Amino acid sequence: MTEYACLINQRGAMNRKSYIDPRLPLIDLHRHLDGSIRLETVIELAQEQGIDLPAYDVESLRPHVVIDGKADGLMDFIGRFRYLTAILHDLDACRRVAYENVEDAQREGIDYIELRFSPWFMSETHGLDPAGVVDAVADGIIAAERDTGVRAQMIGIMSRTNDTQTCHRELDALLEHRDHLVAIDLAGDELKFSADLFREHFKRARDAGLEITVHAGEVGGPESVWSAIRELGATRIGHGIRSLEDPALVDYLRQHRIGLEVSITSNVHIGVVDDYVDHPVKRLLESGLLLNLNTDDPTISGIDLRHEYEVAAPKAGLDPAMTRQAQANALEMAFLADDEKQALLERRS
Repeated sequence: MTEYACLINQRGAMNRKSYIDPRLPLIDLHRHLDGSIRLETVIELAQEQGIDLPAYDVESLRPHVVIDGKADGLMDFIGRFRYLTAILHDLDACRRVAYENVEDAQREGIDYIELRFSPWFMSETHGLDPAGVVDAVADGIIAAERDTGVRAQMIGIMSRTNDTQTCHRELDALLEHRDHLVAIDLAGDELKFSADLFREHFKRARDAGLEITVHAGEVGGPESVWSAIRELGATRIGHGIRSLEDPALVDYLRQHRIGLEVSITSNVHIGVVDDYVDHPVKRLLESGLLLNLNTDDPTISGIDLRHEYEVAAPKAGLDPAMTRQAQANALEMAFLADDEKQALLERRS
C-alpha cells in the first residue's frame, strides 16, 4: 500500500462499492493532447479553413475517428489522428485545443493531468514551426489552469516513427521551451524503432533535468520495457502491460517503484488484448506493481477517465479496492513535488 493510500485509510470509511474514491485526487498521467480534440472543434475549424473532412456533423464524423470495437493494429489507431491534426492550421488552433483539453479535464472531475504531445506530429500537416507549437500549447494550458483550477503539466513526445535526426530537431523545439515541460516521452512504432536508437536524445533530456517516461511493453514485449529503462532512463512506462512475461522485470519494476501508465480501453482498441476480460491489469496489481489508470486518447476511444474506472476496470476484473489503489498510485507516480502532491490531497479533504 502506498503512503497516499495509508493517509486516505486514516480518514475513515467510504462507500466500498465506489470505484472512485472522492478522498483522493482524480489524476490522468497518460493522455495525448492531440488525441483529445473535440469533434465539434474539428468540424468548426475545418469549415473555417476549408479543410476536407469525410463529414461535417459529429455523428457522421464519429465513425472515421472513434473506434468501435478494434482498430487494425497500432498504426491504424495512430492513423485516426489525421482528422484531428488536420485542423491544426495555425498556432491559434494549437492554443485552442490545448485550452479545451484542460477544460474537458475539469468537466471529468480531474484534479491533475499530464498532457503529452509531439510538436512535430502536430506541426507537419500545415508546416508549422514545432517550437511555436510548444509555445502555443503552453499558452493554452497555462490559461486554462488559471481559469479552471485544474493542475496541468506538459510532457513532450518524440515520435520514434520519424528518423533520429528529425527526433533531434523535435527535441530541440521542446528544449527551447524546457521550462514549460515536466518530462520527455518516446511514442510511435516500438516494434520497428528500438529504444537504443534514441540514447543520445534521452541523455540530452535527462541533462536538461526532465523526467523520462517511455511507451514500451504495449506491442513490444518485456525487452522493450528493459530497453526503455536501461537505454533511456525511464522512471515510468507508458502501458508496459507485457511486463508480466518476464518475472525478473516484474521484480525490478516492483523494487524500483517504476510506474506503469495503464490504459485499458486503448489496449483493447489497439488489439494488444482481445477484450476487457483478457486485460492483465488485475494480475499486474496483484503482482504488487505500481500502476494507475489513464485514458490515452479519449476522443479516439470515445471515453473519459471515469469510464476507465467505472466501466473498463470492473470489466477487467478490478474491484473497488483495486481501483482505489490505482488512484492512490497515480498520486505517487505523478511528476510533482511532494508539497504539490500534499496540496492535491488537501483539496479533497
